[in-house]
Amino acid sequence: MPSIQACLFDLDGVIVDTAQFHYIAWREMAQDLGFDLTREENERLKGISRMESLEIVLSIGGVELSEEEKARRAAAKNTRYLELCMQMTPDDALPGVRRFLDELKANNISTGLGSASKNAQVILERIDMLHYFDTIVDGNRITKGKPDPQVFLMGAADLNVPPAQCAVFEDAVAGIESAKAAGMLAVGIGEASVLTQADIVIPGFENFGLPQLENI
Repeated sequence: MPSIQACLFDLDGVIVDTAQFHYIAWREMAQDLGFDLTREENERLKGISRMESLEIVLSIGGVELSEEEKARRAAAKNTRYLELCMQMTPDDALPGVRRFLDELKANNISTGLGSASKNAQVILERIDMLHYFDTIVDGNRITKGKPDPQVFLMGAADLNVPPAQCAVFEDAVAGIESAKAAGMLAVGIGEASVLTQADIVIPGFENFGLPQLENI
């Protein structure tokens, strides 16, 4: 395996845990429509776009809406999500991630964010981590969601690093599939039993550093 020259990170569940905020906002919308959304059902929404998530939530509740009402509901959900995100502070960055990014910078390894979120920049500003990333590829730039490799291929192109020399950090199955489709090393954050296609799965960044990455 060629040495790693760039690391690309998903946002939710990797840099910061905003999943809880997504769940609260989607569940409130579901309850407003007359049904509940369980945490297990919410797992299906990880790593995919807002409109795709909305379609899944509506299918769970057996609810049909007009395209106009879907757009209104999606916008309202996002407004609620951002209200919750505005409560975030630098302490909300996941354990060990800031130290790992410092280590990458110290070793001249480029860093990029690859997320379906359209709010990535706002969230990074709230947790004071925007300066860590050499490029941000988010929902405002991509035309194809994960598992399509577009988001990570754009990140590699921005950083001028061949895909084979990029490592991706992801907590969602769709994100791991996206990384593999891009021809990149895939590091899963979470459970090995779920992220079965990852090259390695770690629980988080607390006991993970550059030596471990280079040994994969």
